[in-house]
Amino acid sequence: MSDYDRWAADYDVWAAETTEDVPFYVDLAREADGPVIELGVGTGRVAIPIARETGKRVIGIDSSPAMLAVGRERAGGLPIEFREGDFRDFTVEEPAALVICPARSLLHAPAWADKRRALESASRALKPGGRFAWNAFVFSPFVAARNHGRRRRLGDDRWELVHQVPSDNRVDLTRGRGDREDGTVRLWWSTRSEWEGLLEVSGLETEALYGWFDRRPFDEDSLEFVWIARKPAA
Repeated sequence: MSDYDRWAADYDVWAAETTEDVPFYVDLAREADGPVIELGVGTGRVAIPIARETGKRVIGIDSSPAMLAVGRERAGGLPIEFREGDFRDFTVEEPAALVICPARSLLHAPAWADKRRALESASRALKPGGRFAWNAFVFSPFVAARNHGRRRRLGDDRWELVHQVPSDNRVDLTRGRGDREDGTVRLWWSTRSEWEGLLEVSGLETEALYGWFDRRPFDEDSLEFVWIARKPAA
């Protein structure tokens, strides 16, 4: 069972505050000459606006059957295919113009080798000149120290507890309601140089690196990586 299965029924409530990335990915999809693949599609938070606003076909890949079931119900008749699978080792029948991985989902891949497999799969799925876009947080020791062990209230009776594991470059997020703990997901962060190395070995080239979804320049104060990479034209 995927860690997210237990959250599927109310995941959209948890994610309600996450909205700023959607126009960014929709704009990229609008520019794409062909189908779009979303890695970690979940309940369709990003895929549904892409399909609705651009009319593009979207193939969404996720390891959680429960999240995919919610997504299918929400999508109605939109051109979205929700596929169960591992984004480290996926294949598609038709080359895509755009692959995206929103919501820091690549950080669920624990090791550098796992992330490499995901980027190599994305590269194989792209047509020449196609793009791969994703976002991930920039690890900050200052933010980590401030959040470590802190239980954050999220509306009604929902809460999230953050636990830093420096020895593993990992952040554990435990969520629950009231006295009930619903489970923990783990995120393994990477540095800029690690992401650049992953792009190099996967055959992708950096087109842009931004510090937020409004495409502001990435600098030493940025707390988010927003990457656009491109597969070289044949």
